[in-house]
Amino acid sequence: MTATNTIKVWDIGVRLFHWALVACFVIAYISSEGAEHGGVGEVLHAWSGYAIIALLVFRIVWGFIGSRYARFSDFVFTPSAILAYIKDLFSGSPRRYLGHNPAGGIMVILMLVSLIAVSWTGLKAYQAEGKGPLAAASHTPVIPVARADSWEQEEYEHHGTLGGEEDELWEEAHEATVNFMLLLIVLHLGGVALSSLLHRENLPRAMWTGRKHVDGG
Repeated sequence: MTATNTIKVWDIGVRLFHWALVACFVIAYISSEGAEHGGVGEVLHAWSGYAIIALLVFRIVWGFIGSRYARFSDFVFTPSAILAYIKDLFSGSPRRYLGHNPAGGIMVILMLVSLIAVSWTGLKAYQAEGKGPLAAASHTPVIPVARADSWEQEEYEHHGTLGGEEDELWEEAHEATVNFMLLLIVLHLGGVALSSLLHRENLPRAMWTGRKHVDGG
């Protein structure tokens, strides 16, 4: 395929975001077990999480000021358009889009929202342990608890609450959002594979080079 029958679709911002997000999510997921025991695993998990938050902020801003195919206005479709595209997809004759198709567009939005939930619950779980930027910013004052035993009093003074239950709650919420994100990733990969097959184009390579072919489809 020559450069004459391809067009630049994905700008450098979209591509850097995509592959950096893949790397950071993989590091965060792999280091999650080690994070429970502190040390290097905890550092890797925390900082890869912070990097994901920074990437999300960039992508949201870029969704409004980036190039044509990077903007939300290019790939946010109506529910009827999304359902019609999915129906055509499974019939084997979907319309080809240079940017995100309707199914891909809604998947982008779902993954961004899911990653925001993953990040927020992760920060809150870290705060419940007395760590991270939320804990550093809170500085909850110490309030005595009447008739609390020594363990409860110590926990309250450290976290500003009976921290064990809150810690467990946010950890479970964080795990649930991560599992939902993993489901979206599986669906995303399946959609990419199916679309690549139907349109006879290598979508992962297009996200790497930024270029897609303009003939056919």
